[in-house]
Amino acid sequence: MSDNDTAPHDAFFALHHGLPRQGPGSDTTTRRLLALAGPLPERPRVLDLGCGPGRSALLLAAETNAEVTAVDLHEPFLAELRRAADARGLGDRVRTLRADMGALGAPPAAQGGQGLPDGSFDLVWAESSVFVLGFDRALREWRRLLAPGGTLVLTECVWTTDAPGPEARAFWEEHYRLRTVAGNAAAAVEAGYHVLGTFPQPETDWDEYYGPLARHADAADTSVPGMAAAVAGARAEIALRREHGGDYGYAGFALRPADPRWRTREETAADVRAVREINAAAFPTAAEAGLVDALREDPDAWLPGLSYVAEAPDGTVAAYALITRCHVDGVPAAALAPVAVAPAYQRTGAGQAVVRAVLDAARLRGERLVLVLGHPEYYPRFGFVRASAYGIKPAFAVPDEAMMALDLGGSGALTRGTISYPAAFGV
Repeated sequence: MSDNDTAPHDAFFALHHGLPRQGPGSDTTTRRLLALAGPLPERPRVLDLGCGPGRSALLLAAETNAEVTAVDLHEPFLAELRRAADARGLGDRVRTLRADMGALGAPPAAQGGQGLPDGSFDLVWAESSVFVLGFDRALREWRRLLAPGGTLVLTECVWTTDAPGPEARAFWEEHYRLRTVAGNAAAAVEAGYHVLGTFPQPETDWDEYYGPLARHADAADTSVPGMAAAVAGARAEIALRREHGGDYGYAGFALRPADPRWRTREETAADVRAVREINAAAFPTAAEAGLVDALREDPDAWLPGLSYVAEAPDGTVAAYALITRCHVDGVPAAALAPVAVAPAYQRTGAGQAVVRAVLDAARLRGERLVLVLGHPEYYPRFGFVRASAYGIKPAFAVPDEAMMALDLGGSGALTRGTISYPAAFGV
């Protein structure tokens, strides 16, 4: 390969060397995404794909007690990460691997190589790097790397409007296909994941990337082969963001493969009797079964497509979860209730599977807020927090920790006020 062939590549990396980040992000966002991922093992195994100089890898190693495998194709970035890890006393917990994150196949038996075996990691992490493969391909290829119960966390550039302007659309159609957050969430569910949460990254995350990059561009020697084009490309990208940034942004996604033991699906008419029986068996009285029947008859409460079942291996209904319409100070919201598991399948994961499935369905139909009155030890695993943290309260007395809310959009911009339930709830 001639010097002219390598000049664009070399100039690009020369321009980016020494940047704290290789894409929009921040330590605050890394921590926010880590919270969405949920509890980790005491010594989690973490894979950071497209790690760059390793800002996220260092934080994950330091704050989760993790053993981090950091993957990148650019050896100078990995060398920078190793030096930083050693300086922070993390050298024994950060392993670097020079590899193509699109070619991470497990090595053949009894052979060396840098392949990564199936089920190797509790957390697979990719901030600002999934574009190298594309969102859908990453979902397919990286799933096998997750241990049972493991989580995939990634950030991706997305449309933030359904009607982006022609300048932004032309730029991105030339470089990379964007979807909305809802579009990517739907793709993840279709690929067999549950969406644990999404997070729209703030404008300051772009500043942390573009500010240092702009300074590098201003100081670059454009007489170096390839550098003038690299600088022009960086400046064009920064200008597009400044002028049309309202059309697109970055967002984080926390995803977990669905439990293969349970098939979850929308309820059909043939399930109504089984749903009634499960609710009657799961609760001390028949009130919950009657509640579901009453909600079915209320067109203002019933939300088509948000009545879900989990099937046992023999095809019978093992668990049930329902989401119906409620309001917070007149603004539409959603209520999760009831959730019921057949006695034979309690504490087997069937309930978790059906709750995650109905929450996915609510997210995909555009619901922003889900409320639940339930066990404070159970529902936080789905991302629920105290509703009072958002200024939301019920119209009746309940323990504060039992009234919980889930912000499906992740923005925190929720209506404050009092919850109004459908008449069938009797409250």
